[in-house]
Amino acid sequence: MLRSILKRGAVTAVALAGLSTAAFAQLELKIMAPAAPGGGWDGTARSMQQALTASGIAKSVQVNNVNGAGGTIGLAQFVNGAKGDGSQLMVNGFVMVGAILLNKSPVNLSQITPIARITAEAEVIVVPTDSPIKNAKDLADRVKADPAKVTWAGGSAGGVDHIMAALFAGAVGADATKVNYIPFSGGGEALAAMLGGRVTAGISGYGEFEGQIKAGKLRVIGVSSGARLPNAPDAPTLKEGGVNLEVLNWRSVMAPAGITPEQRKVLSDAIEKMVKTKEWAEILKARGWDDAYLGGAAFETFLKDEDTRVTKVLKDVGLVK
Repeated sequence: MLRSILKRGAVTAVALAGLSTAAFAQLELKIMAPAAPGGGWDGTARSMQQALTASGIAKSVQVNNVNGAGGTIGLAQFVNGAKGDGSQLMVNGFVMVGAILLNKSPVNLSQITPIARITAEAEVIVVPTDSPIKNAKDLADRVKADPAKVTWAGGSAGGVDHIMAALFAGAVGADATKVNYIPFSGGGEALAAMLGGRVTAGISGYGEFEGQIKAGKLRVIGVSSGARLPNAPDAPTLKEGGVNLEVLNWRSVMAPAGITPEQRKVLSDAIEKMVKTKEWAEILKARGWDDAYLGGAAFETFLKDEDTRVTKVLKDVGLVK
């Protein structure tokens, strides 16, 4: 019953204020993961599906995948095909901010409705254990001396790893336009390049390198979070190493444009309830994700600030004119 009322946009704010768990359980949602199965956005969408249904917040949740171009193909479909539909959501995040610019996407995040940031994952800078670089200061000194001579291994050009390398250069006073970044299609290739001495340092999510770090093959130079990671208490933050830099690969949830304030409230309330459930807490622990919930106007401001920051970095490194 609730779903049909929502689609007509006729639920009043007074009625919504008193929504019970039973009322939420009538929600039937569709979540788009604008990426192939198995990736971070797909994992986020399917984790939401699990938590929303297991906790009784939603009656059913369907996940569909639309792959390509850093999520911008899915974004275009969402903008053009879901307008006004209060039963649809889309997962996105940091990577899409840069992909919109790099792919000259005809649509952007201003054309959909922000709901909430929900997770974040810290980046980590690592070097082989036999590297003469022992800490963040050593790496900073090398980058300041000649940023072109420091080679970085990471994921796709313009992604969070590349942006991290450029921000590191800027944070230590080096010329970000001279950053020597080598993109790899997977963490395994980047790892091989590091262990083979073909690059100076590597950047990825902590989980990507965790096994090699614990095996003693890689040394952590610094993690990009504001505080040490619970699953890596011995790994110093970049700030502890004297580099004033914090970067999180965050993921968020968006709704279509054209939904009513009442529909937006129902979706926002459902996500806020979800992140407080034991089911969601268990998922975060299992996947090594941080709880980064941020909703409402604060999330809208955060999105605008991230867009400004990413645009500047991509222009600095010459990827965006």
